[in-house]
Amino acid sequence: MHRFVGIILVALSAAAFGTLAIFSRYAYADGMDALTILFLRFSLAALLMLALLVARGELLPRGSVLLKLVGMGAIGYVGQAFAYLTALQYASAGLVALLLYLYPIFVALIAALVLHEPITRPKGLALGLALLGTVLTVGPLGGQAIGALLAVAGAVIYSIYIIVGTDVMKHASAVQSSAVIFTAAGICAGVLMLLNGPRFPATGQGWVAILSMVVIATLIPVATFLAGLERIGPTNAAMLSTLEPVVTVLLAYGWLNEALTPIALLGGGLILIAVLLLTHSELRRS
Repeated sequence: MHRFVGIILVALSAAAFGTLAIFSRYAYADGMDALTILFLRFSLAALLMLALLVARGELLPRGSVLLKLVGMGAIGYVGQAFAYLTALQYASAGLVALLLYLYPIFVALIAALVLHEPITRPKGLALGLALLGTVLTVGPLGGQAIGALLAVAGAVIYSIYIIVGTDVMKHASAVQSSAVIFTAAGICAGVLMLLNGPRFPATGQGWVAILSMVVIATLIPVATFLAGLERIGPTNAAMLSTLEPVVTVLLAYGWLNEALTPIALLGGGLILIAVLLLTHSELRRS
């Protein structure tokens, strides 16, 4: 049951993260830029999470745990987001998304090398199916080399974030971790925003997009991901997170009237099969 709960938490996280692209579309349409969106997203999430921390009577972590969490926020989250957004200026969105979702492969490799976590046959098959499904779902179109390199850099940064998070979650709760990560990310993004020049929401619709992004696409997915990560480990958490592009594609089809091709449907089906395969394997171990 412990591992099943972890599976549900990470799947919920992926579904919630899948809404980020939808809310970002409305934020961009309201005149905001990437750094302003990142600052508002993380700083508002930090305020809410710090308030929850106080309400629960929890204290902030200290020592090396605190430093690791700060690094996860300022370097991990902001670094990955910056690499991703910059890559979009040089390569197609499909190619960038594909390369970013190579991170489950990097997580599995890093976990095997650093944490000595075995890659079982079901897990290897699930990773392969998820990667193939991601290729079909996002429909890569090609792009310049610098965009590809930045996207891969984003995948590597996020992989390290997950590995570090696995160790940190043994010493801090999901609320403590989220509060520090959001605060560090908000401060870092705020400094970058000021250097670049802020572009705040111009209308109420923009603020609705930001608040939706904070609650649905940030607070819920990060807290549930960290809680699930503690229960099922980094490779399984990364594997389940590949549900995110499926959710994004379906929402874009239903909400933004974007095309949903048979190839994308096939890719989404392969990802779902991979998740079911992994879930079955994990439940047999629990």
